[in-house]
Amino acid sequence: MAEDTQKNRNNLPKIPQRPGFQGWLIVSLIMAVLLIMFFGQRSNVRDIRQKQFVEMVKSREVEKVALVNDRTVEITLTNEALRSEKYKNLFEERSYLSTSQGPHFSFPVISPASFKDDVDKLNAQLAEADRIEIQPENKTGFYEFFTGWGFLILIVLTMYFMMSRMAGGGGPGGQIFNIGKSRAALFDADSKVKITFNDVAGLDEAKEEIKEIVEFLKTPKKFTDLGGKIPKGALLVGPPGTGKTLLAKAVAGEANVPFFSLSGSDFVEMFVGVGAARVRDLFKQAKEKAPCIIFIDEIDAVGRSRGRGSMPGANDERENTLNSLLVEMDGFATDSGIIILAATNRPDVLDPALMRPGRFDRQISIDKPDLIGREAIFKVHLKPVKIAPDVNPKELAAQTPGFAGAEIANVCNEAALIAARRNKKAVDMHDFQEAMDRVIGGLEKKNKLISPEEKKIVAFHEAGHAITGWFFEHANPLVKVTIVPRGIAALGYAQYLPKEQFLYRTEQLIDEMCVTLGGRAAEDIVFDKISTGASNDLERVTKLAYSMVTVYGMNEKIGNISFYDSKQPEYSFNKPYSEETAREIDEEVRKLVNSAYQRTRQMLLDKREKLEIIAQELLKKEILFQNDLERLIGKRPFDTPTTYQAFTNGQDKPESYPEPTPDPNEAEPVTTEKVS
Repeated sequence: MAEDTQKNRNNLPKIPQRPGFQGWLIVSLIMAVLLIMFFGQRSNVRDIRQKQFVEMVKSREVEKVALVNDRTVEITLTNEALRSEKYKNLFEERSYLSTSQGPHFSFPVISPASFKDDVDKLNAQLAEADRIEIQPENKTGFYEFFTGWGFLILIVLTMYFMMSRMAGGGGPGGQIFNIGKSRAALFDADSKVKITFNDVAGLDEAKEEIKEIVEFLKTPKKFTDLGGKIPKGALLVGPPGTGKTLLAKAVAGEANVPFFSLSGSDFVEMFVGVGAARVRDLFKQAKEKAPCIIFIDEIDAVGRSRGRGSMPGANDERENTLNSLLVEMDGFATDSGIIILAATNRPDVLDPALMRPGRFDRQISIDKPDLIGREAIFKVHLKPVKIAPDVNPKELAAQTPGFAGAEIANVCNEAALIAARRNKKAVDMHDFQEAMDRVIGGLEKKNKLISPEEKKIVAFHEAGHAITGWFFEHANPLVKVTIVPRGIAALGYAQYLPKEQFLYRTEQLIDEMCVTLGGRAAEDIVFDKISTGASNDLERVTKLAYSMVTVYGMNEKIGNISFYDSKQPEYSFNKPYSEETAREIDEEVRKLVNSAYQRTRQMLLDKREKLEIIAQELLKKEILFQNDLERLIGKRPFDTPTTYQAFTNGQDKPESYPEPTPDPNEAEPVTTEKVS
């Protein structure tokens, strides 16, 4: 038990140590002590005039007269004079300082020779026993040091210490003296990355391209002997979470060469010229470490098209940084052994000069994984998880269409946390189901107060989705429907299993539109009123209808015309059509949505009894699965196997099922109703 406890303690993250005693505090304390010594020493000595000195000599109160450094006369009184009332009160307030040693008074002299003459004249007036003798002294104490070269030396040393601290990165403003240095993290033999290509799944084609680049660096002669040239750069393009950065880490772990990693935002700085200086410094370090790899994550932060969004006549620091990057990428020789990897999810905003061959010779597309890819990703992330025998990675992959690698990793982690919260010995399929619900719909709101009337509205709304999805031929098969509140404003949702395909026909999109409108139509039929619960449905239906008319050319009146421009930003104020055409588009979209709504409403009127059965069962159980619908309203009348069924049964089994290109205008696989 003690050994396990010690192991757990060793595995805990180390608490960051507090910084040691700061050097600037030491310097400040030394200066404070020296100043106290200086003022403490000078506090015993009182300034007088030469006339007062003469009166002290005549009164036989002076024991010693010293001419210090030919500049100052220091006077030491006799013990009898110190005990007299005349001087006792004078030094009483400084009783904490030693006054017996002296000196007690001082005054400056302009000319030592003139002062000696004055003393000789004074001695001539006194008796031989009362005459004084001038004792010359040379002092090199703190006062003389401080008032001479010492003060200047102290300032120089203090400034040097502060600048070295800032140049080294300590304290606020620590990077001010190396602001033009590259911030790239270097991974070499001493700090090797442990991630390899075995940790990257579902990206077989991209891995092959990347492996070839690594092979270039390991055995370049194999390719150059045939006249080939090593590519200068490769651009990883894909949606967020698909594994671009993970693939770059695998390259760092596989390639036995130095690997420089940094973000595109590391070049951006408010100071003019800093970004370009960092680019030059990065490539200077890379040439010294060649052969090597440079990885720039989120390169769109510095590689956006020049001239877009800049003020006329203004100095754009980002453009200067991009110009420097373009020059450096095209400046080194092809046999220098430097390969640049970059990642972005916004290739449409990159500058054309950055995308041309010779800079980024290869563009590697990393899309969301298909069914086979998701299964491979699940197998990778399930390795460290203690799973039950009923967990099937293939079934999990089929129930997570459209999921990226990061989302699959999140599902596995959430399932493990849910099982641990329930003190289970292994993670079973039920835990994965709840984890997928949490990732798709959000956190379950068990304590959310919903009135019985609202709950009934949500039940019939979700039942409308379920019935339309069950009886429309081209609708996606239903997996689950629930009225358990989740997320911020979701009172229920229906989950479907979409078919993984590239192309969608018109009837398929119309059926999906009808299923999305099923909730609003059910409310209208049952309650003869409508609510705000269909706001998300109406938003998706509107986007899909406008895409069918203006992008896909699926309208007879508008014709085979697409007004979509992939090179223009998503929210552009320029419309490539006239006001009359815009009016026609609005009319056709309205006709399309109204037609789909009437078709959905008629379907629900015909299946009114089944709608009532599903809604009442939802009010009782709150969650219904596909087998529950088969038990309540019979099997689905269309015998069309899903992608998962075709894959498991061997029907038209392909090598890989492609995932359709994500389109924000198309219907999502999950319907989530929201209230305002």
